[in-house]
Amino acid sequence: MASLLFAIISMLYASVGQAGGTAFLSLMAFFGMSSTEMRPTALGLNIVVATYSTWLFNRNRIVDWTILRPLLFSSMPASLAGGLIVLGDHMYKTLTGLVLVLASAVMIMQRGRAADRVSEPPLAASVSFGAALGLVSGLTGVGGGVFLAPTLITLNWASPKQTVALSPPFILANSTVGFVGALFSGQFPSPDLALYAVSALAGAVAGTVVSLNYLNTAGIRFILVVVLLVAGIQLVLA
Repeated sequence: MASLLFAIISMLYASVGQAGGTAFLSLMAFFGMSSTEMRPTALGLNIVVATYSTWLFNRNRIVDWTILRPLLFSSMPASLAGGLIVLGDHMYKTLTGLVLVLASAVMIMQRGRAADRVSEPPLAASVSFGAALGLVSGLTGVGGGVFLAPTLITLNWASPKQTVALSPPFILANSTVGFVGALFSGQFPSPDLALYAVSALAGAVAGTVVSLNYLNTAGIRFILVVVLLVAGIQLVLA
């Protein structure tokens, strides 16, 4: 059952360039997984899904590395630092729950835009934003893409098409260093990580190939918002 849900979530997220770290954490919260396993497991799944998406987009030469480089420059060290920090069970669940609730709010408010990028991202703002996302990614296990995408679009730093291709490499880089940090801090993923990873990868492939012919954007957003919101509240009140 868990593997099937991981595949479905991965398919939904991959269709919009996301790895699904926030929803992976939501599912793990539903299944009562310990906080010491949740973070490295989510980061591990992010790596698998984002690797495929990054390979696909980079092969087609649609990743704008000019926008991405300053974000990665600051986010990767911050994610590593976050991965090395071990929070207490209650603090971790509260922080992660708040992140999930915030992610659901971001999805509710997000609106699609058709315009191309109209302004260059200011270097200082890009570096600061990347560092903040990297820290949150390493601390909690989210990939950061769910916050990266709407911010880039809202600030006109990237078009929706560019954003879909920018999110996977951002998630991949930060999840990788965050995973390494978590391992060094003594936290290890679920013994079922390999099984979950295969399911998530299958979902990611299906999401990119099928492009969600059976659900429109509004339907996808509604499902993901409900999952994030319920799990976030559950973790905060745990």
